[in-house]
Amino acid sequence: MGEVLGVAVLGAGHMGADHVRRLDQVVSGARVAAVADPDAARAEQAAAALAGASVHEDPVAALDAPGVEAVLIASPAPAHEEALLAAFARGLPVLCEKPMTPDSAGALRVVEAEARLGRRLAQIGFMRRYDAGYARLKSLLDGGELGRPLMLHCTHRNVSSPAHFTSAMLIDSSVAHEIDAARWLLGTELTAVTVLRPTPSALAPEGLLDPQFVLFETARGALVDVEVFVNCGFGYQVRCEAVGERGSARIGEEHGMAVTARGGARTEVPQDYLVRFADAYDREVQAWVDATRRGRVTGPSAWDGYAASAVAEAGVRSLHGGGRVGVDLAPRPELYAPTAD
Repeated sequence: MGEVLGVAVLGAGHMGADHVRRLDQVVSGARVAAVADPDAARAEQAAAALAGASVHEDPVAALDAPGVEAVLIASPAPAHEEALLAAFARGLPVLCEKPMTPDSAGALRVVEAEARLGRRLAQIGFMRRYDAGYARLKSLLDGGELGRPLMLHCTHRNVSSPAHFTSAMLIDSSVAHEIDAARWLLGTELTAVTVLRPTPSALAPEGLLDPQFVLFETARGALVDVEVFVNCGFGYQVRCEAVGERGSARIGEEHGMAVTARGGARTEVPQDYLVRFADAYDREVQAWVDATRRGRVTGPSAWDGYAASAVAEAGVRSLHGGGRVGVDLAPRPELYAPTAD
């Protein structure tokens, strides 16, 4: 790698444009070498302030652009598999936003393709692992102070959902983050899912099953519950409480400013995930750049992306069919044996 890592950013929408800004203004040791988006005007806008960055409608053309040494995929999920496989074919390290692919079959194809290479190239964008609160909770659980983990209680709320959001997306888009966080925090796989459907909120678009209550079982016997409510109307909230045999710990209540004035007090609630997890995204991308420049790949793997997809699919089946649905995972390739990363 050169002294400054040249990155091709695929996708120039809300997430992609924010990563372009982050690589240009926040992260050290990297520069945006190319931007690709099927919407040429959007790609041009994202790259407008960048010196020397090429602009492309075709993501494969961006991968072959001069100066590209690594790839950040922030395009819609249906485009991820093709981009990942194209990056693998070129030996390019990749940071791919979640979900890695729209379905577990595609995710397994990515895992198998990377396993055939015999080395990791992909890191998947489960940025909660880089959030300060989640990192402290992980350290606490690993240190054993709370004893054996028994339960995780999780909350995931959004102000409102996009117009295209479906009932299944509450599981495979929103709760996907809790799926990965639970696997990481507890160090175990999720083995079964049960989705319960309260009466939909009047704030939810017609036909959207919102909120939902999701219960995960784990291989080590701990239980994980998630309240997901994507049209709560008041803010973006992500919380997690771990309950162990000898104590509990809760994160997610410290964000936002507390204001005392005119005889009262109020706490501001972030309105967007890019606000709530801004620091986590910064740390995630910086860690990826630093590792890539050292010739390493760390963080969530393609296996983690596959496992999250498989669990989410089981959750969607429970949502639509009712009842408890088991999670069946393919054998894990040796490439993804657990490490200290």
